[in-house]
Amino acid sequence: MARVEFDAKVNAEQLAAETRRAATRGLRHATEHVLAVSNQRVPHEAGTLERSGAAVVHEADLVGIVSYDTPYAVVQHENLDYKHKAGRTAKFLELAMREEAEVVKLMIAKQLRQVFK
Repeated sequence: MARVEFDAKVNAEQLAAETRRAATRGLRHATEHVLAVSNQRVPHEAGTLERSGAAVVHEADLVGIVSYDTPYAVVQHENLDYKHKAGRTAKFLELAMREEAEVVKLMIAKQLRQVFK
């Protein structure tokens, strides 16, 4: 069996900080991606609902949030009986989140790999 030895000093605090920054970057890219995909499906008349969309990352908690902020956003999202233009649909955000889950993971992983190359 071959034996491999190396002498490397690792600054654990620096590594942790770089990892956290990379995770935050990846999460930011991922939330913006989900918002973009969701915006392609969001019900659209005047564009107010789409323009109210936001992608936010809370760095302290490493939490990404994609949301829409109009009084009717939840109703438009949840009501399956509403009729929408072609390509627009209820559950626009939920579908984007589900369908893009693997892409989201890859986007975050890509940023993390940069720390460990």
